Amino acid sequence: MNVLSEILQTATAGVEARYFHLQVAGGTPVYRERVYCYELYHQMRKNWPVDCQFHLNGEVDKQAHPILRRLGADSAKPDFLIHNPGAMERNYAIIEVKHSMARAGVEKDLRTLDLFVREVRYQRAIYLIYGSQANTEGVEQIKAIANNLQINTPIEMWLHSEVNQQAKHYATLPRTVPDR
Repeated sequence: MNVLSEILQTATAGVEARYFHLQVAGGTPVYRERVYCYELYHQMRKNWPVDCQFHLNGEVDKQAHPILRRLGADSAKPDFLIHNPGAMERNYAIIEVKHSMARAGVEKDLRTLDLFVREVRYQRAIYLIYGSQANTEGVEQIKAIANNLQINTPIEMWLHSEVNQQAKHYATLPRTVPDR
């Protein structure tokens, strides 16, 4: 599924401002991860290959999954899964999304990404950071958290900082040098 990176780039460029930074009546716009994710899902589905062996699903509840229960992954609800439902050996990617101003939940997201690569055997883990402050400083903070958690699985860091622009793969954790 080499086209996932292209799909992600095209989809993020298609997320309009109203989904990127939600207008609030009587207030200033706010980042709402769920609103962004729903639109990102829509944009990804519009570009999904018809004959693709993998399915795109959002926030799949894994609580009743007997294999994931044994692996300790049954309480996770990843933002996106690119997988083949019903075939544990054919999972492709897990994506977690976080807005650039959020600090809560980063540890949980990193642990989920790590667990799904290490134990559930997903091939790729993507952490997509969106918002006006999706930058190298935020990646460095996330790297520090990953180091503290002793996460050694490869997690791709993608940054989506501007509306109508593609997200870019910035680095892969735990590497310390930007991937370009």
